Amino acid sequence: MDPLAAGFWGAFFGTAALMFAISLAAFFRARRRVALLAALSAVVSAAFVVAYLGWLPVEGAPEARLLAHVAILAAAILAPLLLSLLGLLRERSIVVRTVWLFTAIAVLVIGVGWILEPTEALVVSWISTFSIGTVMMVIALRATARGNRLARTTVAGMSLMLLALGGLSWIALERSGSWPVHALSALAGMGFLSVMAYATWERFSYLLELSEVMAHGPSYDPVTRMRSHSETGQMVGDIFFHRDAEERPVGVLAVCIGNLYALENLHGRAAFNHALFICAGRLRRCVPQTVEMGRLGEDGFLLLTRSMEDLRGLEQLARDLRDQLTRPVNLSIGRSPGRIDARATGWVADVGIGVLSTTTKVRPAQAVGTVRAMARTAWTYATRIAFFDDKAGQIAELPVEAPLRVA
Repeated sequence: MDPLAAGFWGAFFGTAALMFAISLAAFFRARRRVALLAALSAVVSAAFVVAYLGWLPVEGAPEARLLAHVAILAAAILAPLLLSLLGLLRERSIVVRTVWLFTAIAVLVIGVGWILEPTEALVVSWISTFSIGTVMMVIALRATARGNRLARTTVAGMSLMLLALGGLSWIALERSGSWPVHALSALAGMGFLSVMAYATWERFSYLLELSEVMAHGPSYDPVTRMRSHSETGQMVGDIFFHRDAEERPVGVLAVCIGNLYALENLHGRAAFNHALFICAGRLRRCVPQTVEMGRLGEDGFLLLTRSMEDLRGLEQLARDLRDQLTRPVNLSIGRSPGRIDARATGWVADVGIGVLSTTTKVRPAQAVGTVRAMARTAWTYATRIAFFDDKAGQIAELPVEAPLRVA
């Protein structure tokens, strides 16, 4: 094999190995159906390529029969997986019937092949495989017309798979195929695996989201993936109230975004939700695990901590939050996130952050109300961060360099 062609196929097998590793990660996260989908896509594709590149210890007529079997078996395995991605195999009875249907097709094609000459059997297998691929393409196109969110991805995957199958079939007929044919086939195979990995992740992330909703119910906010308003109240109670009467320090931060409602009035609720989603994601990425987070009204977030290390770093945490949340972002102003580039608007969050170091002796409602008022007052400050100045007895702007005193 040409060294350049070998390099392309090496990249293909690297992609297959990576996808198999992802499937193992999904398996250990108890998403076994998703793991099976990803693993079979990687293993079947790799086995198909190994056979059609002539790397198996068979030649002549036995090899032709083997390639015929490999082609139809690969189609019979991958077709149900693609139907599963489209969400057409939700019921167990439908899954069973589909598996039996493609098993019967594979057995029929293999049986007919043994009646024919090896080369003829290979041609019949190729025709059957391309026919299954064409039918799958039609199903995916119809699903696209119905608005299926993964249908276009499946169409792209099927197109790349058929392209790779055509190239490998040519390589199987002409063992001395030129490197461009190898390169095109390998790139199509990598494209197919990449599309399958993307679709698998879309399904995997959906199941993760669904498991969170099922676990927390109304206490889970699907927009921000945080505690909902009612659950935030429970979080505050858990932190401020203890079985013992010992006084404990508590750090309270409130983040309020002043221009969310203006964004909604200008561009609609979809843009509002997108902005809230982006802000919540940035919060989760920069907040320590010891800090509890939840929603605070429609335009804010509440953060609580009892860790002394976090209490000493409240000022720096507030500055990190401000820097992260005020980074510009392009927001979708339509209801279709896939068309974000077509209809988008630049937006910067007008953030106000209130920082309060208090104790469990203070009433929770008073602490939350105070820190929220501080966050709204911070909208008028250049630093966008406010704290309660004990000496002045009022809310003040947090100085640029002065450390925050912990009560």
